[in-house]
Amino acid sequence: MTYLATPLSQNHNRKSFNCGELSLDNYIKTQVSQDVKKKLAACFVFAEDDNVVNGYYTLSNTAIPMSDAPEEIRSKMPRAYTDLPATLLGRLAVDNSCKGQGMGASLLMDALKRSYEISKLVASHAVVVDPIDQNAIAFYKKYGFVMLDSGKMFITMKTIGLLIDG
Repeated sequence: MTYLATPLSQNHNRKSFNCGELSLDNYIKTQVSQDVKKKLAACFVFAEDDNVVNGYYTLSNTAIPMSDAPEEIRSKMPRAYTDLPATLLGRLAVDNSCKGQGMGASLLMDALKRSYEISKLVASHAVVVDPIDQNAIAFYKKYGFVMLDSGKMFITMKTIGLLIDG
């Protein structure tokens, strides 16, 4: 099944969202509107015709301290750079009613494609995630994310380009 992510709007019904992770459920129900309004995060949702949110993710700008980057990346960067510009995939969640349908993978690919396209206009070297648990680590590893010393994971735009463009 193909899903189309759209920016979160007032028309989206978030009240019943339940992915089983309280912090992610509470975020979409109570916090996300303020974060979007304050330009702290952009939120994209998968919703059906009834506008009920079945899945979502957030994107924002971040930086990876050069000291956290793998040596093969650090060695190729100008010494003047102390941070690598990156895109933060801050949250990604699927409602329990939609689990097992490939929505998580679709959300991730939508986020990566969107991040890749934006990186052509606003520099970003990679997408960073901060996995919530071991299941999340395993999920992101399947798509080529690499662990950083900080416990976060990342995937370079170059790798994303290969995933998207083939």
